[in-house]
Amino acid sequence: MEWNEKLQIIIDYVENHLQREEEAVNHEEIARIAGCSFGFFQKVFSYMTGISFAEYIRSRKLTLAGYDLKSTNLKVIDISYKYGYDSPTSFTKAFQLFHGIPPKNARNPDTVLKTVPKMKLMEKNEYSWKLEQKNSFRLVGKSFSVSLHADLPSRQIPAFWHECQRNGIFAELVSMDTADPERDFPKGMFGLFSACRNQPKEMEYSIMVISDQKLPPGFTEIYIPASTWAVFNCKGPVPQAIQKGWKYLHEEWLDRYPFRHAQCPEAEWYSSGNAYDDDYLSQIWIPIIEED
Repeated sequence: MEWNEKLQIIIDYVENHLQREEEAVNHEEIARIAGCSFGFFQKVFSYMTGISFAEYIRSRKLTLAGYDLKSTNLKVIDISYKYGYDSPTSFTKAFQLFHGIPPKNARNPDTVLKTVPKMKLMEKNEYSWKLEQKNSFRLVGKSFSVSLHADLPSRQIPAFWHECQRNGIFAELVSMDTADPERDFPKGMFGLFSACRNQPKEMEYSIMVISDQKLPPGFTEIYIPASTWAVFNCKGPVPQAIQKGWKYLHEEWLDRYPFRHAQCPEAEWYSSGNAYDDDYLSQIWIPIIEED
């Protein structure tokens, strides 16, 4: 399930508790829906919506409290407890800060109250993404050094793929692929980015598959530890789709994402099928550290 779907489910859960159940939201239930710790969920929510989860809850409570004052005869003390405030005094302070007037004035016919509507997040982003926890795995393949100068990676990496297809390496890797879909590792080809030691202006790029077979001469192997990954779907023919995906990440996501990068290579994943089809699926995997 993608994050925008999870957030919409959580927002619906919040609304149900505020309006029907009239009880505090359960942080453990939210963590269960999100599939991560509550602290980590709060970071994702803030990143994706531009507002903290606590601020959103507070705004919705005070919006609904305003509706109650306008449309019912409930006393201020009853409304304050209904929305989880410890006392009418704390509720009055919060209400005045949010609406600009005290609750006792909210029922005046000419009074206009502030409204923060329920969020709707089901609209799809151009690049959908989700968090996936994966067990450790072993990659086998071929590697080469890429210069980070200007646009050389965008030209050298496709050329390396073409060379591996031409000289039979690609076909050999396909035959070595032992990925197990039941362990959440579908078959496919990986493009792996690793730092080059003592070469800050270069990186190592590898074309690899998950394999438990014996390492052939001239091939390299990399063991990837159990990690959490931010996985981004890229749809369309390669290399254009994957290059556009990286452009999006560098311009909009990597610059301000709320996660620390894990000590693990970044990866591209290419599904089987026609890589030039408009519906072809490739992915970008960013290793992250989940923090409370």
